[in-house]
Amino acid sequence: MMKLLIVDDEQIEREGLQAILQRAFPELVIKQAKNGTQALEIVEEFHPDLILMDIKMPGLNGLETIERISSTYPAIKFVMITAYDSFNYARQAIKLGVKDFLLKPSKANEIVATVAKVIKQCEEEKLVMAREKIQQAALHKTLQLVETDIVTQLLFDHVHEVHLDMLVEMLGSETSDEKFVIVVFLPPGSEKYYSLIKEKVRITKRCWVGALYGRQLPLIVFRDKEKSFRSQAISLAIEIRSVAKKEENDNWFIGIGNVCYSMDGIRQSYQESLLATTDTAIPSKYRFYQDLRPSNMSGVHKTKQKGLYDNIRLGKWEDVFLYILNVIQHYENKNVPLLEIQQRVLELLWDASRIISEMGVEMDTPLFSFHVNNGRELRAETSLLVSRMKEAYSNYRDHQEADTIHSIKKYIIEHSHEDISLDMLGKNVGLSPIYISKLFKERLGINYIDFLTECRIEKAKKLMTDTEKSIKEITFEVGYHEPNYFSRVFKKMVGTSPMEYKKSLLSKR
Repeated sequence: MMKLLIVDDEQIEREGLQAILQRAFPELVIKQAKNGTQALEIVEEFHPDLILMDIKMPGLNGLETIERISSTYPAIKFVMITAYDSFNYARQAIKLGVKDFLLKPSKANEIVATVAKVIKQCEEEKLVMAREKIQQAALHKTLQLVETDIVTQLLFDHVHEVHLDMLVEMLGSETSDEKFVIVVFLPPGSEKYYSLIKEKVRITKRCWVGALYGRQLPLIVFRDKEKSFRSQAISLAIEIRSVAKKEENDNWFIGIGNVCYSMDGIRQSYQESLLATTDTAIPSKYRFYQDLRPSNMSGVHKTKQKGLYDNIRLGKWEDVFLYILNVIQHYENKNVPLLEIQQRVLELLWDASRIISEMGVEMDTPLFSFHVNNGRELRAETSLLVSRMKEAYSNYRDHQEADTIHSIKKYIIEHSHEDISLDMLGKNVGLSPIYISKLFKERLGINYIDFLTECRIEKAKKLMTDTEKSIKEITFEVGYHEPNYFSRVFKKMVGTSPMEYKKSLLSKR
């Protein structure tokens, strides 16, 4: 509904204009002001789209009133009403952005035509703004999906070199060469805090938030050179834990990995952040990996670990459990502290969990529910965690990879115009995002983003045969939200820009 304000010091002029306009535009909401000062007050509450402004008025004249209103409400349109056909007035009015003039007296049809023209302009601008708002909302949603995808690929070693730089540029975060990973472990039932944590850490503009896997929420944090590493990490940990009430976040714990200097080093920092969460009983509820006691266990049993991994893939869980028991016994014989043994066992369990996750098995990250007090408790807890992995693995074996690949490809083809993320894809086909990424890479030789991009580009090529469609329209129709990004992807895939490709199609006709 459009709103109009008539400003004139002569009542008969105001009433006459309102009568003419109300007959021509029944839906138009009209108010009147008898001078510039009153107009300023009405605008504050009424927020008109268009103002018919008389030039000559006592007190504030029309041009002065327009200047004051425009400084606060630049979107309001103005039509000047004057009995003076003066170039000087016109020049000043044009500088203030006045859209048109009405000379006193004007014919009714001239008044209607002038107002109709400006109303149409207002409506077109509102439509453009509404479209831009929708596009911005869609872009914001897309960027959130992009962010979780990047974190997933980096942490689980499925980085796609072609797209990563573009995706990072799209996010517009304050990145730096130095980065580290923190992992937030939430208690059962705390998934509701996921979106709140994302909102909290995004204020810093220095974090990428990954997807929530079970109770584990990973974040890639970029170093703030104006703070020390420890102060930045501690500050962020406190901010995250402030999301929940004190009585609710006592079971939250945050592990902080070491700083790394390349994208390739992020996975190591991630593993370190996981190891830092081994003992969650400390009062601060966060721990740096660098604060763990150095272990003399690295390298032990390394020659036998390949056999362990093979047994995991083959589902020989009795042999897996026996291997871990032998590791425990080996460290006990060397009088290694119990906490360090627990850390090493947990690392082996994480390796096992990663391997079966890549095979498509969905399960929570294995964690000891308490700090064990003796070897018997350690063996019992380890047995329980291995049994859970065995059960999850057994439930998975019914999946057939050929049918899986077919269903994934079919879904992507049918929904390529939508915002598809690994997490969303996994939920729709009932598989883990990590497994889908690995499946594409190993079985099809491409990343899932590659396949999605190919689908979109092929669809774009077909749409370009329609001479009525612009490149911008095609951009949105195939699933992109930013024409410049679409053009860059298209040129990388096809070897020529969308406009050049479309011209070549037309020239062949």
